[in-house]
Amino acid sequence: MPVLSAFSWLLGTIIYLLLGKRKRILLSNLSRAFPEKTRQWHKKIARESCQRMIEMGMLVLASPYFSKARILKQFSIDENLKELLVQRCEDPYPTVLLIPHFSQMDTLTFAPILFEGPIPETGVLYRPLDNPSLEDWVKETRQRFGVQMLSRKEGLTQALTVLKRGGVAALLFDQSAGLRGVLSTFFGRLSSIPELPGFMAEKFQADVHMVHTKRTAFWCGEICIEPLAVNKDCNTINIAANAWLENKLKENDALCADWLWLHDRWRCQDEPRWRFQIRAKKNILEDTLKFEGKQQLDKKTHFAIRLPNWLGDVVMALPLIRALRKARPDAHLTLLAQAGFIPLLESLQIAETIIPLPKKGLGYFASFYKLRSLYPDTHILFTNSFRGDLEARIMGARQRFGIKRPGQKKRLLTHTWNLPQELDEAQVHQTQLWEKYFQNFGLEEPLDLTPFTAPTGITKKPKHFGLICGTENSPEKRWPITHWRALIKELLNQDEQVCISLFGTPRDTAITQVVAEGFPEDRVNDLAGKTDLTEFITGLCSCETVICNDTGGMHLANAFGVKVVAIFGPTNPVRTGPIFDGPTTLLQPKGCPNTGGMPIEQVGPEVVLKAANQ
Repeated sequence: MPVLSAFSWLLGTIIYLLLGKRKRILLSNLSRAFPEKTRQWHKKIARESCQRMIEMGMLVLASPYFSKARILKQFSIDENLKELLVQRCEDPYPTVLLIPHFSQMDTLTFAPILFEGPIPETGVLYRPLDNPSLEDWVKETRQRFGVQMLSRKEGLTQALTVLKRGGVAALLFDQSAGLRGVLSTFFGRLSSIPELPGFMAEKFQADVHMVHTKRTAFWCGEICIEPLAVNKDCNTINIAANAWLENKLKENDALCADWLWLHDRWRCQDEPRWRFQIRAKKNILEDTLKFEGKQQLDKKTHFAIRLPNWLGDVVMALPLIRALRKARPDAHLTLLAQAGFIPLLESLQIAETIIPLPKKGLGYFASFYKLRSLYPDTHILFTNSFRGDLEARIMGARQRFGIKRPGQKKRLLTHTWNLPQELDEAQVHQTQLWEKYFQNFGLEEPLDLTPFTAPTGITKKPKHFGLICGTENSPEKRWPITHWRALIKELLNQDEQVCISLFGTPRDTAITQVVAEGFPEDRVNDLAGKTDLTEFITGLCSCETVICNDTGGMHLANAFGVKVVAIFGPTNPVRTGPIFDGPTTLLQPKGCPNTGGMPIEQVGPEVVLKAANQ
């Protein structure tokens, strides 16, 4: 025994240390179930769980050869189980025993010889093995003490008959029933649980008990039983059984380590083709929340989202994040974005975690390796670069989604939406293209293009015009300075109450200084380079109308419902125009295709003035 115990400890430790993928599943499961515990505690329980798995495997092989004397020496049953067996022998009544996945669960077949006296008729449902010889061996060795082993494939009718006669039916209570199960939660995370235990108990109004072997030493334990005192309906029984197991794992570290964390108990709702929606043949989430006294699902399914690098693209991606939030109310969203965009994203409150991208340099990718401890389930990329793909691979999400254009190789991603060759990107808005991308992975939620609520405390000033004269890139997108000055002159002349604010980045100051030159400062206020992103948003929202080039500020004003007059020339408003349902006017040169392609200076100041007045 000491040698076997040492071997179990050694092999379990090796599995924990060397099997990287399994170790990650272990630590991810424990981190999600016990976020309040320390990293060292997670590692300790994970390592012990691997050791228990080896101990269990050896026990399964060795226990058929245990003598009766050895079993009586190493195992026992508690007083509650003795009392129940006596009662059921004297007064038969249908009873369902639910067996959680603890390491010594196979020793429950020892119960007949651990109890001094007859036992009620008992059948144990189990999952049959594909190998006929191994299947025969399992049945023969498990039935030697008087318990009937009933295959789930062929023995369900027998189990129901046992219950009908007032006997006992025992079966494994699992948390990873896949598509066959019903959708509930376990430790707050979506979980597929088998419906059979609740069905059997409800059909015969059976008593339900949780039974497990509490490990006391290597290959030693006590079989314990506790009643599940709830209403005898299917859903309540299944939900209460999950809750019982949660409490047991929380109460006792030794019992927690004895549970098989190595299995991925939460492997559900992750089919790539419907990952962005909750789907199940049967869903008892509403009953689960009611049982737990909650109003909404815990946000325990972790989506990491790599946002684009430009402000306009980030704003155009917001409807997709909003739709994902609604479609997956269980999602914990982590946004990875340029540091300058963090104030905007925080103010919108559309994600649980917002992480600024690190500065480029030698430690850039090392920063993403540190983020592996977040254990993202799915990583969604709005970027289309090798760097973004590598970031996702380093963070270690099991699923990594992106767009693949013809001729591209996306080996670092696990799943891609292959952009159809017949799709003309010039004729599809960027937000709608991303919508097709999300729909490929199951999104059914329609996009909500309602503008966001402006920050509190802002007073919109009548006849206050905001002008965005520059662009961060592409000088050809800039309306000429002479046109801006002509527009300002006309706006000021037509109404003495008109006031104008010029917005821009520090790079735009060379433009705005020339635009503002000679105009009264109390009516034309040059704010370029003088506002951070929060102040920029506040300034835009205080304007009655914003007049601008095709730039990030245009999208920002539109996202907060400000009236926008946008001047386009070479760029394509079909592809990158304002997308939110705010009042917008798009101006292009006369005769310009709707997809752009003509010089922006061909839009005259009189055309913009007319649009602004309207």
